[in-house]
Amino acid sequence: MSSCSPLGFSCSSLPTEGCRACSLYSEEGLGVAALSTLYGGMLLSSMFLPPILIRKLGCKWTLVLAMCCYVAFSLGNFYASWYTLIPTSILVGLGAAALWSAQGTYLTIVGNAQARKTGQVSKDVVSQYFGIFFLIFQSSGVWGNLISSLVFGQMPTQGTIPEQQLQACGASDCLMAVASTNSTKRPSQDLIYTLMGIYTGCGFLAVLLMAVFLEPVKDAQLEGEGEKQAPPFWSTLLSTFKLLRDKRMRLLILLPMLSGFEQAFLSGDYTRSYTTCALGIQFVGYVMICFGGVDALCSVLFGRLARHTGRTALFALGAVTQLACIIALLLWKPHPSQLPVFFVFPGLWGMADAVWQTQNNALFGVLFEKNKEAAFANYRLWEALGFVIAFGYSTVLCVRVKLYVLLGVLSAAMAAYGAVECMESRRADGPLATEQTKPAEEGVTQTKL
Repeated sequence: MSSCSPLGFSCSSLPTEGCRACSLYSEEGLGVAALSTLYGGMLLSSMFLPPILIRKLGCKWTLVLAMCCYVAFSLGNFYASWYTLIPTSILVGLGAAALWSAQGTYLTIVGNAQARKTGQVSKDVVSQYFGIFFLIFQSSGVWGNLISSLVFGQMPTQGTIPEQQLQACGASDCLMAVASTNSTKRPSQDLIYTLMGIYTGCGFLAVLLMAVFLEPVKDAQLEGEGEKQAPPFWSTLLSTFKLLRDKRMRLLILLPMLSGFEQAFLSGDYTRSYTTCALGIQFVGYVMICFGGVDALCSVLFGRLARHTGRTALFALGAVTQLACIIALLLWKPHPSQLPVFFVFPGLWGMADAVWQTQNNALFGVLFEKNKEAAFANYRLWEALGFVIAFGYSTVLCVRVKLYVLLGVLSAAMAAYGAVECMESRRADGPLATEQTKPAEEGVTQTKL
């Protein structure tokens, strides 16, 4: 699968063609509308579907079913219109929440099972597993965007971008009308067909590999308790909302929202107002390759570092890095003569995103181990809300204002996370404290083939 972020998707929930939508269909407004619809569907799906599907189908077949929705989105891009992209965006949005919740549940179960076998601390193993997953996942952004860049590289030589257009790039972009140039024209339909054919073929292959080779897992805790007394249907349906009774969850919802805001900015605003505006659409893929490559390498690195540095240090690193990027983007005037700088920002952004993706997921899996499905459904619910809000105001606000909004969300999310860490440090019997003092073999989950 390709990536721009859910299993083979990386804006964090769309395929590479989805990431390019804001640039390819910016004039008609179709790109932003499709992405907004996608995350709106994901938001609604997160409220109800994941716990039900995971309990009924299991993690494996929930993943397979959801991935088929992603393939449908790729098919919709063969003839991009309001009648094809909007329905398939809704479909992939509905499948995305179930896919990511099942993926998080799956990794948490196998991580805990491995910790029991080796006598390690569960939270360390789970964090490492998420790091390995996001290494592979984010690397799809490298290959997917490399393919798109090579395909679109067959376009005619790009003309010089006028200085008048450059003045409106970057933080100064306030949705001003810019004359169409070779740098902003859509690729030919033949090139789009070639690209979509490659992506769709990869999608079908991924579904087939998952269905044949992925080993099913079951949570022994749910199996032991569920067989005796299965939870009522309505209890399962509303489990996502019930978890909001936990004060920690109410505070932590800002972390996935931050993830949605920052990914939406990079995939929508940075690629449009900085890269496409100053360099041309042919550079969007290469910029996203830089983001995906750094994100992938840092994901596995941070997954391993967490056991030595602790989670708090990594969160601090991510916050400081993204803060520095936001301030720099507010001040920077993008120009084609500064080509290396266009890749520095997505590289640093990828490093910060690696912290959010690996540590956020591990945090939710450890703190809410007994309600994993509902916890990850909440994560995708609030992340989707962040995407919806960000894409919703993308056609209304200036880029400068969007950066200030992102700065505010980052500050609030870090304050809320700090409050949760303080709460956990004071709870001698809390999940974090327990795992620091008890061996992992006291866990209650196991993997069954």
